[in-house]
Amino acid sequence: MNIELGQLELKELHDLRNRVERAIGDFESRRRKEAVTRLEETAREYGFSLADLTSGAPAKTRRSGGTVPPKYANPEDPAQTWTGRGRQPVWVREHLSSGGKIEDLSI
Repeated sequence: MNIELGQLELKELHDLRNRVERAIGDFESRRRKEAVTRLEETAREYGFSLADLTSGAPAKTRRSGGTVPPKYANPEDPAQTWTGRGRQPVWVREHLSSGGKIEDLSI
């Protein structure tokens, strides 16, 4: 592609720059996703997850129990659930700070 930059107006140059920056960002994003996918596949071949290898801590052994079912649901949006483990979601904190009880959110 041969563009005569000297023939373009300032607005056209700005538009071109924005398009180029977006294209570069999209390209880098695609490459990053490809790299992560390849790294995850390689880690799995060796019996690890990518998180195991990048955390800096020794790999933890996984329990074979599967996922933990949710115990609580947001009454305003039942699709938002929480298992009761880890950090409380914002909707749980808001419910509790407004005087509600955790039992009110039980599934």
